[in-house]
Amino acid sequence: MFDLNGKTALVTGGSRGIGSAVAEVLARQGARVILTYVRDAEAAQRTVQRIEAAGGRAEAEKLDTASYAQCEATVSALAKRMGALDILVANAGIAIDGLLLRLREPDLDSVLNVNLKGALACAQAAIKPMMKARAGRIIFVSSVVGQMGNAGQVAYAASKAALIGAAKSLAREYASRNITVNALAPGYVGAAGSHAGWRAPRAPSDRGRSCRGHRFPRFRRSRLHHRSGFGCQRRHVHVRAHFLFT
Repeated sequence: MFDLNGKTALVTGGSRGIGSAVAEVLARQGARVILTYVRDAEAAQRTVQRIEAAGGRAEAEKLDTASYAQCEATVSALAKRMGALDILVANAGIAIDGLLLRLREPDLDSVLNVNLKGALACAQAAIKPMMKARAGRIIFVSSVVGQMGNAGQVAYAASKAALIGAAKSLAREYASRNITVNALAPGYVGAAGSHAGWRAPRAPSDRGRSCRGHRFPRFRRSRLHHRSGFGCQRRHVHVRAHFLFT
């Protein structure tokens, strides 16, 4: 696929689901991977063990991406300890679903703090060592919901849509330093943390219909291992501000 030997990658929310798959792919291609978790240390260690069993290098680090200060401090410390930070995959996210009229401010704050502010805090800290190295890759994990919307997911959709705009803006800001910034938009992934707005069909007659009347195929699942390295390769030096559906 591609060669990441000698590179250091940080994957937030890497204990399971998309983050775990991304961490495994990056490690398989030679990167030294640090994956973060907030609660499930056992799941994070299982991912580390799978990577090491396959001959890769990985470690788990606790990080609450809801805390802007903790993101800055942890990412900066990791970059200093590792001597470099070449790749950041800002994947950590949560979904608290509900119609706008029922949305509580604390729930909105929680979603934005983790999905948007946490991603930007990690990027802010990661960009500093990347600028010194005059090279770096940043990937925000957005969602198709951020592009197309979904009833009952206004907070989640807003946070993921914001990541697309952030990727495009940061790509312009740091292109001259050879730092690329892109966004991935996975569809439904049947993992813990996936939003409840994506549901399997209840009967065969539902096959092919769209989720809640929107254009979201119920039967399509993201092919994580096919896209997990997007934006990380050396040959992607000219891939900036792209938004890739998976």
